[in-house]
Amino acid sequence: MNNYELMVIFTPVLSEEDFKSSQKKFQDIITELGGSTVHTNPWGLKSLAYPIQKKTTGIYWVLEFTLPAEGIEKLKIQLLRDEQVMRHMITRLDKYAVEYNYTKRNGGFPKTEKAEA
Repeated sequence: MNNYELMVIFTPVLSEEDFKSSQKKFQDIITELGGSTVHTNPWGLKSLAYPIQKKTTGIYWVLEFTLPAEGIEKLKIQLLRDEQVMRHMITRLDKYAVEYNYTKRNGGFPKTEKAEA
């Protein structure tokens, strides 16, 4: 079982209900392929660095999940077939990235005080 992070940019014309149903759809696909969701983080509507399909904004969504390696190709196919997905990126996380994400989710990192000189 490998750890992955999925970032998806959905088309900006989605309603809130459509956005939530798309999130649930991909989480269900991951569950069907034998994986599980670790954390989901909808970023919302953001400006794009360059136009994609003549759109200058997109709805971002980041999902951290675990999945056997065989299931990634099936997930990619589903992402490519969905017309609401403008772009996606799947990144395999190593143990340090998993630890970093866990720490960031659960209270962050200790703040360091600047030493006065």
